[in-house]
This record gives sequence, structure tokens and C-alpha cells, in this order.
Amino acid sequence: MPTLKDVAEHVGVSISTVSRVVNNDTSRAVHPDTRQKIWEAVALLGYQPNDGARELVKRGKPKKKLQSKVGCIVAVPQNKYNHPYFSPILAGIEQGLTDHGYDLAYIHSGEELKKMNILHKVIQESEISGLILVEGVDEATYSYIKRHVPHLVGVDISDPSVPRVGYDRLAAAKHAVQHLITRGHTRIGYIGGPGLSMNMEKEKRYRGFKEAMEEAGLEVDKAWVFDTGWDVDKSYEMMKEALQSFHETRPQAMFAASDMMAISAMRAANELGYQIPQEMAFASIDNIEFSQYCSPPLTTIHMPKFEIGWVAAKTLVDYMNGMYPIPVKISVPFELIVRSST
Repeated sequence: MPTLKDVAEHVGVSISTVSRVVNNDTSRAVHPDTRQKIWEAVALLGYQPNDGARELVKRGKPKKKLQSKVGCIVAVPQNKYNHPYFSPILAGIEQGLTDHGYDLAYIHSGEELKKMNILHKVIQESEISGLILVEGVDEATYSYIKRHVPHLVGVDISDPSVPRVGYDRLAAAKHAVQHLITRGHTRIGYIGGPGLSMNMEKEKRYRGFKEAMEEAGLEVDKAWVFDTGWDVDKSYEMMKEALQSFHETRPQAMFAASDMMAISAMRAANELGYQIPQEMAFASIDNIEFSQYCSPPLTTIHMPKFEIGWVAAKTLVDYMNGMYPIPVKISVPFELIVRSST
């Protein structure tokens, strides 16, 4: 008659781990992959657990599926499923959770959760085991989440008290601007928007732009620093108005903090007859899919968006299973993709 020891040796885990799984003891977390291997070994070896656990064997896994649910909140206010930057991250999160035996219970935007009754329902009534926050939300919402969610992982957030996954925005922006400088451009403008502080000059991509300019001994012309509030229409309008009003003092190049801002500004320049990059070059950050198809194709910093999501999901699973005694910070690499706009 097979024993717990036989199952443990077959899987390569301790007898106590096998005992917790077959008896549905949730006092200590066991990785979902390990649980699956234990149940497979139980069936293969014909181990006969006690009556309560025997019913679980018939079903193939523990009853409490709700313990495997994870929520996700994303900062983008709308179109979260087809946003060219956020949607690949969300796809990576969903795939990463699936790969590790967890379900994505919901995806909500920060805008949707500004009503306290909705926030309460999503956080406290959904019975999630953990949550992934993609970029920042307002302080009140974030404080509520931290008080009521047992395990939280952030994507591109600044709180060092929780595990975080992201990329170095300041360094990425600096790298893109340095590329423009090496092409001989000395007058470079900026297109972007603010972070949660609502002060664009504190935003990391602007700081990276400014550092690159200062280190090269170049001045920043505030007349060509556009705070668009991350609105593509404003990026187009501000670029068009500036080119019409200040043609003689236009910069040789523009750096945009996102591809969406760059593409709309490039359209304004194209419509006014400016040749890109001969009369004005453009560089950006994100490498969304459309950036290679705009006219001309956009030079940009590639961010591994799907991989960021997948790593965030894996980090949350490891965090929930007690693998990180302290909050970790994981920074993914970025890469400059040089195209015709520079």
C-alpha cells in the first residue's frame, strides 16, 4: 500500500508538503505546480488518503478555487483592452497567471474605482488572493488597496514597500535623447505629460530628457516643452500651433515620452509640409506596434510589454507562496530601435 512517503519521494518534496495538499491544509502556501504534481502522483501510485481527502482526489484538485484568483487594476482610464501600450502588458499578466495555475478574476481601471462602493465591492467582495496594479492610482484608492489586499505587486509604481516590476523610465528617455544628440541635434523639444504629482517636470521621462540635455551642455527651450496631459489630440494641436507660430525658432528634433504623443505630433509636422527627419527628427518611447508603420517609421525605445506583464504575474505568484521575504524590484531591459524618423 503506497504511503505519504512514497508520494513525497516520487514528487521530490517533503512528507509534510504532501500531507498539507491531500488534506487541503491551507495554513501554509504550496506552489500550484507542486500541488498538481502531488495529485498526479497520488493517482499514479494509488495512494489512499483519508475520507475527506479521498473526495478531493476524485476531483483532482482542492476545492477552494477562489484561493487562486487574482485581480488587476490598470491606470489607463478607458480602452484598457485595446490600448496599444497597456493591452500587451495585460495579455502578459493573464498568460503568466494561467501558466502558474491562477485565474485573472477581473481587470478594472483606476477611473472605475474612484467610487468607494465599487472599490469596496471589487477589493473586499471578490475574494481575490492578490492584485497587480499597473501604474499608479490616486492616493486614497491606493491606501485602500494596500489595507485590504493581502498580496500586491506593482508595475511601474514607486512604492518600495511592495514588489515592483518595470523599466528605468529616466534612463530610457535619456538614451533616446542622447541618440538625437549623436545625430547632431542641439535644439531638442519635449512632448509628454505629468505623473501622479501632476507636475510634468517631476515625471521621470522628462527628467531623463533634461539630464541628457544638461550633460551635453544644451539648453532646454521651454517654448518647445509641451505638457499634453497624455492627450494625443493635444499633442497634435500643440505641435501644429507651435510650428505655425514659431517656424523660425523650431527645434531640430522632438523627443516624445510615448509613441502615441510622437505619432500625432509627426502628423502635424507632415501636414504643414515639414520633411522628417531632414527638417525635424522624432524619437520616442514604447515601441507600440503601429510605430513601425507610421510615416516615416518612428525611432523609439522598445519596452518588452508582454514580458513585463508575465514577470509581474510570476512575481505575484511567488510572493503569495512566500518566496520573497522582502519586497523585490525587477527592472526589465530596454532597447533603442532606430528607424527613419531620425
